[in-house]
Amino acid sequence: MLIDPAIYYGDREVDIAMTELFGGFLSVFYESYNAHAPLSDLYHIKKHIYNLYHNLNHLNLFGEAYLASCRQNIAKIEQY
Repeated sequence: MLIDPAIYYGDREVDIAMTELFGGFLSVFYESYNAHAPLSDLYHIKKHIYNLYHNLNHLNLFGEAYLASCRQNIAKIEQY
């Protein structure tokens, strides 16, 4: 039996945002996804909020290489 200690229930757009965090997938993936489950009108800002969490975690674990990404996400969030 396998138990995943990191499961959660949350906004499905968290996972889509994370796919964009480190380069993303081919556009056909996002087009197909949107055809079946369109992203919300607020996704363009939510992705920066969701990815800020991962950037802050990486900053904490791996150091200053992630500081610029944190600042970029904060700047995008502040625009709204």
